[in-house]
Amino acid sequence: MTDLYNDIRPYRDHEVSSVVDTLLSDNEFIDTLIALRGNRIAKWVPGLVRLFARRTMKSQLAGVSTVDGFQALVKPSLDRVVEATSYFSYSGIEQLDTEASYLFISNHRDIVMDSAYANSVLVVEGHRTAQIAIGDNLLQKPWVSHLMRINKSFIVKRSLSGPKQQLAASKQLANFMREAIVENQGPLWIAQREGRAKDGNDRTEAAVLKMLTLSRDKATESPDEVLGKLNIVPLTISYEIDPCDVMKARELAYGAGYEKAPFEDLESIAQGIQGQKGHVHIHFGIPLNQASLSVPDAVSLIDDAMVANYRLFKTNFWACEALGYAIDESECDAAEASITQSAFLARFDELSKAERQQALEMYARPVLNVMASKDRV
Repeated sequence: MTDLYNDIRPYRDHEVSSVVDTLLSDNEFIDTLIALRGNRIAKWVPGLVRLFARRTMKSQLAGVSTVDGFQALVKPSLDRVVEATSYFSYSGIEQLDTEASYLFISNHRDIVMDSAYANSVLVVEGHRTAQIAIGDNLLQKPWVSHLMRINKSFIVKRSLSGPKQQLAASKQLANFMREAIVENQGPLWIAQREGRAKDGNDRTEAAVLKMLTLSRDKATESPDEVLGKLNIVPLTISYEIDPCDVMKARELAYGAGYEKAPFEDLESIAQGIQGQKGHVHIHFGIPLNQASLSVPDAVSLIDDAMVANYRLFKTNFWACEALGYAIDESECDAAEASITQSAFLARFDELSKAERQQALEMYARPVLNVMASKDRV
């Protein structure tokens, strides 16, 4: 049988052993692991450190022959990141069925940790882990692609040039995602927009939902009927501190003139995993179970859920204050801040005036969105 999704789907159990062997033979993969662990000796005796690292990884991966087995190996590392978070909380998942497959459409702040936190909650609450959408722009190295796909990621092709190629890729992705939901293969996670919301403004791109409608049977279905069948759940993650805030602010300040350094996204991944986050909260929204759901209505419902379910921290209000906004802090999370106001603002002392402005606006935007939603009522 032809595998229609061979180039984008997560790896399957029978492929795991060969992928593990490929990873272990990749020097750059091993060197990256060494760097992430901060091994300073590698600078002086790289060959020896690489040898020991490869042996250690081979020992750890011995007997791993399934995707679940690989995720079980990775889980302790994820648990340590979650435990290192000053305070991690979640809500809303009690209203979801552990046996059902949902399409989580999430706001997107961190390349890896948004979906990692979601998966952490799913495991704790007895759900299956989610298959995670990842853009091919992040897969600049073969080992990154292997690592992501063995960990239940599926690929969103963004680097295609021609419109026909892009349409074909979008249809393939839409069909893959719909099939996974309809056949109850477990939950899926996809961001509400292409790329992270670096400006802190969690708004859904209609193009994401239009893509999902490409799976329809044109003879029997309308686009609205497709969205109603995908079990869409808005997912909202809130960070007290964004580990990549300075990097994002610099990129925003330069606008279209900003050029990313080679493998800058990999640096963002490492910073997002290792950096200070303070309190992190994730909320699982109410499924958009409607027989018919138009793209504009879905966009509106998801955006409203993002605003309503975003956990506001003191850092958000401090940013508003620094920008000169007079904001009532009654909406602020009651938990004690993990950082002082002076320490928070000092994060941006090395930035230019334009960069600092962008950083503060990034934190202030969720508060301003809440205020704007109240004005509309």
